[in-house]
Amino acid sequence: MADLLGSILNSMEKPPSVGEKEKKLAKERKAKLEKMKEDDRKRKNAFREKIEERINAFINDSKETRLKLENMDKMCRSIVHDIADVAGLTSFSFGLTDDERYVMLFKKEYAPTDDELEAYRRGEEWNPEIAKEKARLKELEEAELSSTSKKEKFVPATNYRDKYKKLIGEESAKEAAHNLTPNKQFGFGEF
Repeated sequence: MADLLGSILNSMEKPPSVGEKEKKLAKERKAKLEKMKEDDRKRKNAFREKIEERINAFINDSKETRLKLENMDKMCRSIVHDIADVAGLTSFSFGLTDDERYVMLFKKEYAPTDDELEAYRRGEEWNPEIAKEKARLKELEEAELSSTSKKEKFVPATNYRDKYKKLIGEESAKEAAHNLTPNKQFGFGEF
């Protein structure tokens, strides 16, 4: 058996050996990849520092309640969300496609309403005066609906007592209610 295995292994070709040229190319590729990673890390750190400065200026400006940032890719948006979370701000991303998405920051004491967030998600600009008018109209509509529902009382079309009078009779239901003796079949004995 060992001779068979040995003869098979001897008949096979040896794996190709890596020459100096291939080793040099692999080393260059590795160095190029490391350089790309380092450049990307530097670019992200520079972006982070720039955003931190903008957010600090936003926090220190007492007149501003929200900050809309420019469109950015997913990685940059995640960096902004991290910085905003550390700074104690509320952050949301809006936009339909990935290249149109942007981040909007809100100070915690001026958190956005659900209607405001829905407007931003639809791609509309938020206008508080229009929102107040819509809310007022909605309240009037709800008040009108509740007042009309109070006026209409539900009255059944038939009387259930009359419907079942033929089946149980008028007096049998009253007699059954007065009969309060224990039932032996359910385990209640005589007391």
